[in-house]
Amino acid sequence: MGLSDRLRQDMQKAAKEKNSLALSALRMALAEIKNKEIEARGPIPDEAVLKTLASMVKRRRESIEYFRKGNRPDLEERETGEIAILEAYLPKGLSEEEVASLAREAIAAAGASAPSDMGRVMKELMPKVAGRADGKMVSEVVRRLLSG
Repeated sequence: MGLSDRLRQDMQKAAKEKNSLALSALRMALAEIKNKEIEARGPIPDEAVLKTLASMVKRRRESIEYFRKGNRPDLEERETGEIAILEAYLPKGLSEEEVASLAREAIAAAGASAPSDMGRVMKELMPKVAGRADGKMVSEVVRRLLSG
């Protein structure tokens, strides 16, 4: 069973249980996945579904910051709940130490030695951490390793 099918089943389950938060989050996820399928003119692989879910989580994290600044704890709480629901479908994220270890391997593979080589290192590293680590954190780790 594909990830999209699992999302649909869980959405139906949430509807039966009258779990409005899960139902809302899963409906939005399936709508975005459907849009991606329309763009691709056919079903998309699970990797693309994971990427879509990861981008949804990232957008919600950004929204939480704005809700905090706007003093809207109700909306902040809702977004936090939706993040928890969506993260259940994502693979376990990499810690900063795990990213640093992979970055050291990528630096060695790319033969990088200076911050100017960051592009080559990121090109080597990003496919290995895709969907499991935030790109901003990855670039900070690589920059720190290359400059020090």
